Amino acid sequence: MSATAAVPNLAKAMTATFATYCTADFLSNFLQHPTQKMDYGIFNKAIGREVTSNFWGTRTEHIVGVAACLALTDHTSQSLFQSVFKKELCFAKSPAAFVAHTFLFIFSGVTLYCAGDAAFNPNHKDEERMATFKEETYNSYVGSNTAWFEPYVPVAVARVAGTAAGSSWVGSALLPATLAYSTVKGVGWNDWGYSGLNDLERKMNGLEK
Repeated sequence: MSATAAVPNLAKAMTATFATYCTADFLSNFLQHPTQKMDYGIFNKAIGREVTSNFWGTRTEHIVGVAACLALTDHTSQSLFQSVFKKELCFAKSPAAFVAHTFLFIFSGVTLYCAGDAAFNPNHKDEERMATFKEETYNSYVGSNTAWFEPYVPVAVARVAGTAAGSSWVGSALLPATLAYSTVKGVGWNDWGYSGLNDLERKMNGLEK
């Protein structure tokens, strides 16, 4: 494939991956906080909720920011594997390499997001930005270690619901990503139930600040 043709194909693939990860992050909130109200920033207006920040420090910042970083690191990791081993990265053919890829692209992608948030989020004090980045990087490492199961989800879906279900977008991409988001955020940041809520979310859910 020529470079001219490869660029738009890569852009299309990354856009699809970004959309999948955005959807997975949004859905994971219902697994982690099934009865709690979430802060989606500017989108709160559409569902009748208070808005204290349009973007920074909200679930929307996390959904968009993490998905963008993961789409970048996911495809970069796959491209590096293909350039080194001269074959497409595939769980069925290279399970160990694929599991390693899963950890590396998630950890590097989430850490990249943490770096951007620490650097640009106006909610962080300037003198605390580096400390925030270091803490978030540690959380990223802890959480990313829980996502080892992600490549096995399509296999499990195929055994339970058939090959077509396991190879579908929902079974092979959306469900694995949603479950991985839940464990990475839940374990890495203790983001479950009434834990991990920002100030507005605590207020909306009747908790003291």
